[in-house]
Amino acid sequence: MRGALALLVPLALLAACEREADEPADAVATAIPEDLQQSALPAQPAAEAGLGTPMAERIATLGLLNKRNNVSQDIELKPGEQQRVGDVIVRLQACERTAPWEMPKETGAFVQLLVKERGIEDTFRKVFSGWLFKNSPSLNVVEHPIYDVWVKDCAMDFPGEEDAPNRATASGSDAAG
Repeated sequence: MRGALALLVPLALLAACEREADEPADAVATAIPEDLQQSALPAQPAAEAGLGTPMAERIATLGLLNKRNNVSQDIELKPGEQQRVGDVIVRLQACERTAPWEMPKETGAFVQLLVKERGIEDTFRKVFSGWLFKNSPSLNVVEHPIYDVWVKDCAMDFPGEEDAPNRATASGSDAAG
């Protein structure tokens, strides 16, 4: 049930704050200062590898919103990765979703958001670090006047899931024939 969520590893989401008004609305990814670089996650223990997709192979889709210009974009990251978009650095440490047989269904990610300090070159301040949940966004909120981040998906598989679409298709074709 909630045991799967307990296995979630920190997701780092960093964002840089306060963009000048004359900057383009859809800022492209830029370089992350060397002192803010992070190394990849350590290798996942072998005992945990059989429970589903290994952490390093999962892909989280996060939404990033600039409230000043109402521009949002999707960011895809693997755990241990980070991406800079304008004045924001988003880091992902982990993403997780409940197994298909568990209730309630939930998808979460551990994210850190770093925002560039206004007027100070390559200086970022961590404005958020914690778990964000797709179906329960009010449990943990990114409180920033300009940027918002939320979880859209965590792409991962569980044992037995790969057969589910085939069973549904087979039973559907039997009913039709």
